[in-house]
Amino acid sequence: MTEQQDEPQHANDYIAPAPRISVQAFCASVATAANARAAADDRRLAKAHLSVHMGGIAAAIDAYHKAPTPNVIMLETEPDHDFLAGLDELATVCDPGTRVVVLGTAGETAPYRELVRRGVNDYVIGPVKVLDIVRSICSLFSASEAVSVGRLIAVAGAKGGVGASTIAHNVAWTIARDLGLDSVVVDLDLAFGTAGLDYNQDPVQGIANAVFSPERPDSAFMERLLAKCGDHLSLLAAPATLDQVYDFGAEAFDAIFDTMRMTTSCIVLDVPHQWTAWTKRVLVGADDILIVAEPDLANMRNTKNMMNLLRTARPNDRPPLYCLNQVGMSKRPEIEVKDFAKTIESQPIAAIPFDCRLFGEAANNGQMIAEVSARHRTTRTFLQIAQRLTGRPDLAEARESFLSPILRKLQSRRNDGRRAAG
Repeated sequence: MTEQQDEPQHANDYIAPAPRISVQAFCASVATAANARAAADDRRLAKAHLSVHMGGIAAAIDAYHKAPTPNVIMLETEPDHDFLAGLDELATVCDPGTRVVVLGTAGETAPYRELVRRGVNDYVIGPVKVLDIVRSICSLFSASEAVSVGRLIAVAGAKGGVGASTIAHNVAWTIARDLGLDSVVVDLDLAFGTAGLDYNQDPVQGIANAVFSPERPDSAFMERLLAKCGDHLSLLAAPATLDQVYDFGAEAFDAIFDTMRMTTSCIVLDVPHQWTAWTKRVLVGADDILIVAEPDLANMRNTKNMMNLLRTARPNDRPPLYCLNQVGMSKRPEIEVKDFAKTIESQPIAAIPFDCRLFGEAANNGQMIAEVSARHRTTRTFLQIAQRLTGRPDLAEARESFLSPILRKLQSRRNDGRRAAG
């Protein structure tokens, strides 16, 4: 059963995108129809074809007497209509395999048990919001092994040279090692990518083999292109050569990401600093976004522009996150973090101090920051960023939260015993 939700989703409320399916919604109210049309524009339903009709279940029955049913039918209930009888009639014209979602209303009287008995796949409690519709459709297919469930995290710089790739690689490494999620780093800077250097890898194959392949990549093909960087981390490296130009259409990487979602829990996309149809599509289509910026005027302007565009393009998602990097560089005039945040209208999730020795040693050795200095505060910062991007709580805090009720009860008994003794 899907609960209503008014706010954009949180990091731990992950919704996997729907596959190529047809959905027809039959609404009884103008408000629900408007929300269904808005849901059709959500990035997670980009491959689905969602059409919206008025008339409720009566209109659905009439339509399917004359036409085949789609993959999914959404039906809004009506307070003064015998909805269960309507479902029984709909079953006589419904094709096998069609899934049914019921959108409830405030005055709904049909028992949920009776809806399930009649084969209803999901019931959304009214009043129905846009994200309720998106979540319901996507959840019908996310339990299947045949659809994508992996999480796409895009990391991009607000300006060139801000260290976005370094942060992307360290965060991905932390997600794999400390959070235990099977992860892949995809270096999308085909000409100048540094992921191979940062992980001390020199694979002969990588992202170029996939994007230039004449065939649609399958899981076995993608697996052969990955370079192993750890127990849970793999790399889809960039060729970092200039023997050809890398001009792509907007959808060039769609099939690659779809395939990788099927087998990998977390895909971290190292997005180069350029504004093209495909980089915009990568950012808009990602499940979570981290923008990396330095504390100067150009970075502040670019971060604000990127945040505004992405908020508008992804109204049902949580807003993009951003962090400040190379903070406190000697003799460089900088915008204060509080002033930067005031302009962006949100706080950075981290402010990483400038440390040329630490980052330079890691880069030259092909190591991560945690491998150079496990106790450095930046190592802890990368863990916190990884937790925010994946929706995973701090493990120490989670353990403390789990034990808190028990500790409070023991303390209460101890205090009671002391009062009794006194």
